[in-house]
Amino acid sequence: MNTAEIRYEGDLRVGATHVRSGQSILSDAPVDNNGKGEAFSPTDLVATALANCMLTVMGIKARTWNKDLRKAKATVLKHMGNGPRRIVQVDVTITLEDIYTKEERHILEKTAYACPVAKSLHPDVKQHISIVWT
Repeated sequence: MNTAEIRYEGDLRVGATHVRSGQSILSDAPVDNNGKGEAFSPTDLVATALANCMLTVMGIKARTWNKDLRKAKATVLKHMGNGPRRIVQVDVTITLEDIYTKEERHILEKTAYACPVAKSLHPDVKQHISIVWT
């Protein structure tokens, strides 16, 4: 089964539907690349996927301790480069409730850095990750 079905909708907009769930998202070309910027750009989705992946695997690990990451948040800042146009850096700041032991915090941080998206990005893409415990 395919993961997603993608369709070009015109005017630099693309729709994607997750086959298994039926959920859909749109992407637009960014304003600085001839688009409207009314939705995530494809590179926004890549950068955002890094934070989503980190929170997901951290949530899986927290479950093993019967803890919930429900109050966790992340922000993402994507940096673009030219020649060729590409993502050169992604800054992720994750904010977590400090309900974990020192050992659990260390394990959660290592888990985040090892998420599949982090390991899939090209080594030239700098990943600046900050984890804030509140």
